[in-house]
Amino acid sequence: MNMIPLALEGAWKVLAAGLVLGAGLPIIYAFAVKGLAMAQGAGAIIGEQTKKPFGKIIWWACLLVILLAVSYGISFIVATGIGKVVTFDHVIPWFVDKKK
Repeated sequence: MNMIPLALEGAWKVLAAGLVLGAGLPIIYAFAVKGLAMAQGAGAIIGEQTKKPFGKIIWWACLLVILLAVSYGISFIVATGIGKVVTFDHVIPWFVDKKK
C-alpha cells in the first residue's frame, strides 16, 4: 500500500530536477538574450528603439546563474571521478573526501 505514494514522491523529484536542469537553464538563457536585446535598444513593439540599461543587469544576472550552474555540474562530475564529494560548507563548492 505504501508503494504508490513512494513512487509518486520519486516521480515528483525526477520531474522537478528535469524541469530545473533540463528546461530551466535554457529559459534563463532566453531571458539573458532578451535582456541583452533590451540593453541594445530592441523592443517588443515595432519601432521602439529606446535603450534600457536595466537589460544589461538582467543579462549579467542570468549569465551568472548559468555559469554557476555549469561550473557546479563540471565540479560535481570531476569530484565524483576522483573519489571526492562536493559540499557547500564554504561560499564556493568545496571538495572533501568521501566518508566511509
